[in-house]
Amino acid sequence: MAEEQIRILKDKCTLCKLCIKACPYNAISMVGGEISIDLDKCTLCRACLSVCKFQAIEISQKSGFPSIVRVAEASGVWVFAEQKKGIVQPVVFELLSKARELAVDCQSEVCCVLLGDKSIKSQARVLIKKGADKVILVESEKLRNYQDDSYSNILEYLIRKYKPEIILCGATSIGRSLIPRVAVRIRTGLTADCTALAMDKKEKLLLQTRPAFGGNIMATIICPHHRPQMATVRHKVMKELLSEDNRHGQVIEEEMPDELLNNRTILRGVIEEVESTQNIAEADIIISGGRGLQGKENFRLIEDLAKTLNAAVGASRAAVDSDWISYSHQVGQTGRTVCPKIYFAIGISGQIQHLIGMQSSKIIIAINKDPHAPIFEIATYSVIGDLFEIVPILIAEFKKVLNK
Repeated sequence: MAEEQIRILKDKCTLCKLCIKACPYNAISMVGGEISIDLDKCTLCRACLSVCKFQAIEISQKSGFPSIVRVAEASGVWVFAEQKKGIVQPVVFELLSKARELAVDCQSEVCCVLLGDKSIKSQARVLIKKGADKVILVESEKLRNYQDDSYSNILEYLIRKYKPEIILCGATSIGRSLIPRVAVRIRTGLTADCTALAMDKKEKLLLQTRPAFGGNIMATIICPHHRPQMATVRHKVMKELLSEDNRHGQVIEEEMPDELLNNRTILRGVIEEVESTQNIAEADIIISGGRGLQGKENFRLIEDLAKTLNAAVGASRAAVDSDWISYSHQVGQTGRTVCPKIYFAIGISGQIQHLIGMQSSKIIIAINKDPHAPIFEIATYSVIGDLFEIVPILIAEFKKVLNK
């Protein structure tokens, strides 16, 4: 991508001031005995070029957009430590596991960035136990809940100050809102929804792998000329490390200027979705339904089985698009990535978009009346038949075994 730039060639300029008169935006003036161009006002309209008799004004192309952080000065692997209600979210611990691997490959440290109110400080020790060498802590009542302006202001400030090599963040609703804003501000690349990360040790390049073309191929993306290298990573695609109680690290407390804490919007409140079953992201057992359920009212079968097994309720995109269940239950490329111990795929054909979100489950039980359904290719156990006959039998049998 090319960007135009304008400058005065001082060795050619005679201070005739014709360009000042010609500029329709008042972007050119005499400052300190020299002609100066205010780049914030200049629109590169070229009116000044036509009047300059001495060719003292030049507009040229420059390759790309210069990075805020130069490649040579960047160092360290950062993880944005997303928190809700003062508790660091599980995806952060998965990222810390991968960050430790990457830090070894590029011979640097792992640092977490933790933002929140005064109650958040205790979480810094949790992050160190889970693999962080350093935690940059910013405390303020204004940071109790995530808001775009203050969080992106602070992360940009810290990146400019410490110049990290790599930044990882969960591909959550917060991560997807925050990280693209920061990437634009610091003029670097971002790969979203990664399912795998690795390091090219020789070139110190982060190899960022994610589904592309509807999940039909896996693309590996690099960012060779800009720093930091930034990626959001799906929940449940990486294994977290066990805590090490004897692990030591450094907590760096940063004070932020008031202007960085200000927000253009006012947060009136946070409405939590009330679920009668477990959270899909954390559940050991997930019962998912698809188009084969034929209607919204039939999702009660899925919910009844989930309650019997103390499981979470999932869904395919087809079911969500049909408004049979809310988006928060969607499993797949455009929904949640899950990795439960047991995954029931009921009435789900198994298109690649859905498989991407659940194929790493330890045990997959598929129920479908189509014997050629793609879901059977990855299923641990396949049940071919009418789900409206099979699921009630399963519910009754599980209740007997579990004494419910």
